[in-house]
Amino acid sequence: MRWPSPLLQGRLLRRYKRFLADVQLDSGELLTVHCPNTGAMTGCDVPDSPVWLCRSDNPKRKYAHTWECVVVEGETICIHSALANDLVAEALDHNVISEISEISEISEIAGIAGIDRAAYRREVKLPSGSRVDFYLPAGESARETYLEVKSVTLHLGDGLGAFPDAVSTRARRHVEELMALQKQGARAILFFAVLHTGIDRVEPARHIDPVYADLLLEAKQQGVELLAYRAEINPQGIALTQAIPVLL
Repeated sequence: MRWPSPLLQGRLLRRYKRFLADVQLDSGELLTVHCPNTGAMTGCDVPDSPVWLCRSDNPKRKYAHTWECVVVEGETICIHSALANDLVAEALDHNVISEISEISEISEIAGIAGIDRAAYRREVKLPSGSRVDFYLPAGESARETYLEVKSVTLHLGDGLGAFPDAVSTRARRHVEELMALQKQGARAILFFAVLHTGIDRVEPARHIDPVYADLLLEAKQQGVELLAYRAEINPQGIALTQAIPVLL
């Protein structure tokens, strides 16, 4: 996935009010920019860190620039959490996620290397009223599949990433919903999109949300699949490229 516009580079001055950050461009210009991440962003909002911005030409936007990435201790982190779902969709389109490749029979028949866009749906409403990020229908050799995506940027050190970065009742509910779908006979997958180039394995952040960690272990024992893929991030774009372990 290419960035929506050429990147501008600068230094982070501060992040505040969750949605805003002050940045000084390399040119010296001072900007207030949109921060597309409402989470704790632990370790990602270090003052004076290099940041990458994109500019929008939409005249209706109050802040023209969006903070996309930050560089901390030599590692690049995409803090634009909403991109995680788009990255998973792109990975499905190009058959990157090998664990789901058997669902690509429709595309293979047509001679396309990847899952046909028509073969999956996004933001599918469940009977509970909530939504799951991706639904993939059953193929000849696969059950119908529900996939929920979580963005990982919390780095605990030595390559170890963790989720969540704050107590999250919403994340707990998503695990419970995947467990319910699995019990009904569907294939249920929790997918960690790792948007930090320094992370090479992921675990639940038990020190932050022990209830979530216990739920994740229960879900795994019940049959919910846990996948994690790390993104390659550079000034040209970002893409999920490599499977990494999920530790419990």
